Amino acid sequence: MRCIKCHTKAVIGLPRHNAAFCNPCFTEFVHDQVARAIKAERMFGKQDRILVAVSGGKDSLALWDILLKLGYRADALYVNLGIGSYSERSQQKVQTFADTVAATYGATLHIHKVEQEEGAGIRELADLVHRPTCSTCGTIKRYQFNRAAIEREYDVMATGHNLDDEAARLLGNVLHWQDDYLDKQGPSLPASVEGFAKKVKPLYRLAEREVAAYAVLNKIDYIVEECPMAKGSKMLLYKDVLNRLETESPGTKQRFYWGFLERQAKERPAASSMTEKDRASLHPCAACGQPTTAEMCSYCKMMARAKVSHSRTTGS
Repeated sequence: MRCIKCHTKAVIGLPRHNAAFCNPCFTEFVHDQVARAIKAERMFGKQDRILVAVSGGKDSLALWDILLKLGYRADALYVNLGIGSYSERSQQKVQTFADTVAATYGATLHIHKVEQEEGAGIRELADLVHRPTCSTCGTIKRYQFNRAAIEREYDVMATGHNLDDEAARLLGNVLHWQDDYLDKQGPSLPASVEGFAKKVKPLYRLAEREVAAYAVLNKIDYIVEECPMAKGSKMLLYKDVLNRLETESPGTKQRFYWGFLERQAKERPAASSMTEKDRASLHPCAACGQPTTAEMCSYCKMMARAKVSHSRTTGS
């Protein structure tokens, strides 16, 4: 197998592209895919300040690495969820990358510890509010990432969602006809109202396997195991189904998700009307001031419930 560009020995084959690449050409391919994603979706410019949401996994660390190497001003935020040794190992991977790679670009790593601010680890909080752990985790991370981006005055928040993630999410939303989620599922979500940071997904053109290969070939040390709280997640089931289809018909995930984006671009209302719709339905949370459709945002309601439940349990 030879590299499609330089004809030296290839290290990876990409069936959906009917191509193979050597290490340097594959790295160039990945960088090009991210650059094309940024340009096509008008995600950000070289002068913008970017906050990357990092977890210690391959996708988020690879994204931070790519953005820095492409010349963007990218800092990162790690949210330590307090999941025992898993969270500590994840934070160590992020800190190592920050010290060895990001520091050479002058990039900064911010760390938020759930046990310090929310008062308990994610498992205990989920038990207190009687919600699934993944749901509780998602609420906290969305809130803290948005809060950090706004308070630290970043222009945009970037996450490491790849093609597999977005295709699986789309499959789940279509199976349950989640119209509200479908309307806002895309690689770029504008800051429609004050208090919301613009959110982008620069890896949407790259498959999970391709991002993993980039991390390995570029010697990015990341945590390999899945979060122990993700066992039984529907997203893992949807990914498995799509992987089977991809094996039989390479390019299935790309056609599915990119086809959705093409239709969405034709049918989606103008950005101005979407902003007006959000402004009409959103207002500041009574507790924290972040935008919400209810009197209190989901994060503040959850934390209030946790406080009441903890008081009943302890009698304090």
